[in-house]
Amino acid sequence: MRTPLVAGNWKLNKNVPESCRLVTDMLPGLQSLPGVDIVLCPPFTSLMVVSILLEGTGIYLGAQNMYWEKEGAYTGEISPLMLKDLCQFVILGHSERRKYFNEADQDVNQKVKSALGHNLTPIICVGETLEENEAGRATEVIIRQIKAGLADVILSDRNQLVIAYEPVWAIGTGRAATADGVELIIRNVIRPVTAGILGESIAQAMRVLYGGSVNAGNAAEFFQKPEVDGALVGGASLKVEDFVRIAQFASQK
Repeated sequence: MRTPLVAGNWKLNKNVPESCRLVTDMLPGLQSLPGVDIVLCPPFTSLMVVSILLEGTGIYLGAQNMYWEKEGAYTGEISPLMLKDLCQFVILGHSERRKYFNEADQDVNQKVKSALGHNLTPIICVGETLEENEAGRATEVIIRQIKAGLADVILSDRNQLVIAYEPVWAIGTGRAATADGVELIIRNVIRPVTAGILGESIAQAMRVLYGGSVNAGNAAEFFQKPEVDGALVGGASLKVEDFVRIAQFASQK
């Protein structure tokens, strides 16, 4: 059985005081939920204070990105050494990183290996653009991203890896993929491709999330699907009631 996971990606939002208020307001609703893992991913500037607020709560902390080098002359970057004492998870290969910062599959691969080498669990994002979807290339794109992103990856623990399927055309647009469509992609593409690289046992134990305009109104429908193990939540993770409600739906899965 895979424990559902709900991760809140705050993106470029919330300064330190605002982050503290958001976490403080969320904690009463999140701490009482059984059977679900919850990850909060604030901006880098708020990681320290949020880590303090989450101590002893059972809620995990994640970063939104990282560089693969441990240290060096890489102005503006954040290394795994800077994260590993604060975070348990890190989002890698998000579509916004790929689109706005030109991250390639090979960049994601180096980050994944570096994260695993420093005991950080990567949440690897894969998904197609609107143009790729309409051209019938979704499967091709996802296979390429997974194969390249997991090249030469070795896992010592079956639960060291999370994949988030985030169709780019459904992020921040108000358009969500259908639950049936997401189920098919995970069952027929993501798990088989992962199994071919890392083995069937890892592919079946690995949690696969849906990300793409997930909100309190549609989360339950996605969570009803056996292959959908939770969600990578964007805008709704900045709204206390909405994020708590999404986590509650996952807890009931």
